[in-house]
Amino acid sequence: MYGAQIAFKDFNAVQGIWGSDWVGLKHFEQFVQSYEFWRVMRNTLLLSLYSLLVGFPFPIILALGLNYASNRFFKRTVQMVTYAPHFISVVVIVGLMSQLLNPRLGVVNRILEVLGYEAINFMGKPELFKTLYVLSDVWQNVGFACIIYLAALSGIDPAQHEAAIMDGGSIPRRMWHIDLPGIMPVAVIIFILGMGGILSTGFEKVLLMQNPLNYQTSEVIDTYVYKVGLVSVMPNYSYSTAIGLFKSLIGLVLLIGVNRFAKKINQESLW
Repeated sequence: MYGAQIAFKDFNAVQGIWGSDWVGLKHFEQFVQSYEFWRVMRNTLLLSLYSLLVGFPFPIILALGLNYASNRFFKRTVQMVTYAPHFISVVVIVGLMSQLLNPRLGVVNRILEVLGYEAINFMGKPELFKTLYVLSDVWQNVGFACIIYLAALSGIDPAQHEAAIMDGGSIPRRMWHIDLPGIMPVAVIIFILGMGGILSTGFEKVLLMQNPLNYQTSEVIDTYVYKVGLVSVMPNYSYSTAIGLFKSLIGLVLLIGVNRFAKKINQESLW
């Protein structure tokens, strides 16, 4: 928090944080009025919302399926296979994607050519960037994310399922009327936290997947701050700090707003 004040100053390393000139909201106004603002904001919001909408239900579906799996060997195998990708480095994940989707030597394009289709440069198509990012993220994290829901499902009173079975309730009906209401408080908490970080898309993976061909849809706030604040010939620390602080404030507003909405509809909330 001490260093965040350089967002309101023209920071000079020689003068230090306290000695730099105070400029108020100059850098915030510069970012909002910049040519890159709307494109960066649009890419960040679309990518985050896409990730949230697609990635949010999959752990719940996987947890419900594993909860009703009767074969212990099958259940443990699925758990291991779905958990394992979470521990793979992001660098390795993007490297695998680059190899598998390579337009010349990639397995996916070889299969497409065998089926009579032309090879596709998946990593170079701007319109495919978000889909590749989201689907690979779901594959990597769905197993680990479902652990929370499995823990919530284990806390549901077995007497409810016993009563439902006695009344002739099928598995889908038990999922809908017992399991989903039972894990809803946990799901709401995770959703609230996800909305709070909606402008944080994951800097490393986006940067690794980024290239000149997909730049128009892959440039997000985190990568923009990195390039402006560290990579540019004349790093502007005050400007990049202002952008980061702007992102944090938006996340805080969304977090408070979604939390209040959850309380109004009588759901679980953070406070």
